[in-house]
Order: sequence, then C-alpha cells, then structure tokens
Amino acid sequence: MASKPRVVLDSNILISAYVFGGKPESVFNLILAEQTQGVTSRILISEFLDVLRKKFKVSQTEILEIQSEIENIFEVVYPKKTFNIVKDFADNRVLEAATEGGCTYIVTGDKELLELGRWKGISIITADQFLERIKDFF
Repeated sequence: MASKPRVVLDSNILISAYVFGGKPESVFNLILAEQTQGVTSRILISEFLDVLRKKFKVSQTEILEIQSEIENIFEVVYPKKTFNIVKDFADNRVLEAATEGGCTYIVTGDKELLELGRWKGISIITADQFLERIKDFF
C-alpha cells in the first residue's frame, strides 16, 4: 500500500474543526484515525492556540489539552527555509511546514493560498476538495 498522504492543516481549518465541525472536522478525523499524516510546526500550533484563546475564549486548561493532542497526533517539523511567497506573512509559515514535512497537501480556507493552487508539488485545496480526493485513496 502507498504511504499515507501527508497534509498540513492551516490554522483556519483546525479552528473550524474544533469550533464548528463540518468538513474540516472530517479532515481532522482522518488524521486522528491515522489514515493521513498530519504535519505542523511550532509556529502554526501557536497561531492556532492563540486564536482559540483570544477569539473563542478557550480556557488555559483546554488549550493545554488541545496542544498536547496536536503534538501527539501530528508530526511537528522545524522548517529550515523561510519563504515570502504570499502577502500575508503568517500564510508563508504554512508553506514552510508543508515543504519541510514533505507534504502532498495543504488544506486551507485561505483565498490567497488557494489561488496558488499548487506550490513545489504540493496541492493547496479546501477541506471539501481534500475529502473528495482522499476517498479514492482507501
């Protein structure tokens, strides 16, 4: 069997998975079920937790639990290269993690990243598109 698809979930997808559910949660559940390999970086984890804390008022106890869960199920990479491909500085961190992690996919809801479509062989797609593509994998 081919190796599991490797995927970076942009912070907006992780936030949607935790707060709203839906397709982002379905993507996250594929990582939980170890059908795909989630990849992230320290800076992406920090961004995600900051939004949960500030915008959604998640308690510090819950933040620590979520951080532990992410660190246990995702492969945490430490990008050695920095990129300045898209205007939003933070979105470049997603590209860096995906490149360092040898990912096949970036799942995002970010328009500017989605407009790239593909970058260094990595498909940049929505949660819906990812679920559509991945179903043929199994």
